[in-house]
Amino acid sequence: MPDKRNSSLERIALLCALLTFSIACNRTPPPQPSDANSKPGAKRYALKGKVISVDKNAGTANIDNEPIAGFMDPMVMPYTIKPSSDLNQLQPGDSITADVVVEPNKYWLENVKVTSHAATPAEKPAATLHIPTPGEAVPDFKLVNQSGKPISLHQYRGQTLLLTLIYTRCPFPDFCPRVSHQFAAIDRQLRANPGRYGRTHLLSISFDPAHDTPKVLREYGFSCAGGKDSSLFDHWEFSAIPSNELPEFADYFALTYNEEAGLITHSLSTAVISPDGKMFKWYHGADWQASDLLEDVANASHSAS
Repeated sequence: MPDKRNSSLERIALLCALLTFSIACNRTPPPQPSDANSKPGAKRYALKGKVISVDKNAGTANIDNEPIAGFMDPMVMPYTIKPSSDLNQLQPGDSITADVVVEPNKYWLENVKVTSHAATPAEKPAATLHIPTPGEAVPDFKLVNQSGKPISLHQYRGQTLLLTLIYTRCPFPDFCPRVSHQFAAIDRQLRANPGRYGRTHLLSISFDPAHDTPKVLREYGFSCAGGKDSSLFDHWEFSAIPSNELPEFADYFALTYNEEAGLITHSLSTAVISPDGKMFKWYHGADWQASDLLEDVANASHSAS
């Protein structure tokens, strides 16, 4: 006669084994380690483009990218390359593929691969770039503002002119959106000082004239100000540089210009022009705060008096 106790123990052991097997089969796999460079909320886009220039000291390259579906139109932008050692494989004129990684406050390229090489550099030699110098007269560039009205830089003589360069469709938060946000802060603070407000003028200039029409510029201006009060444009105008003046304009403000393709790298340039129409201070990139330009406004006005 079988031992009932042993039979019960065998059944319990079998049930435990089945239970263990079931748990193992249904267990969620452990999360894979995320990319060391990006946070979980980072967005990734596939990029195809051409290398315009390489800056190994800064760890960046200017890339003329093709349209990126759901993200941005064709544009020339500076990108940080990760790892920076990948810069060693890049030369101006190379065609590449890469992943654009975008976080709320920064972006970069990784998985960069050269798909074809070009022998002709696409970069204008840095030695030929003009660097705006304090005290030099600023040319009277002709522009078209958000109302479709022709304007020129010399018409602001007698005022301290704050000028910055933008693309309205720039998607990167630490580029044009940051600069426009800082200009909005400057405009608000100057409004709080009526005396200084009347002696200053803000001018955001697009070097994407084909896209940035007066209508586009007007809507962009309203979005920067957070309202639709057209009196905004009495003090802060939005304009575009016509295509025929683009090469000279780009050269003056130290923008690398590719004359063959008619493309401009998306570097940033901001200037404070004194009431006598001369360069007071020039900023390359976005390494400035609203408080810096407000201090420049005070000093420029003082030096002109």
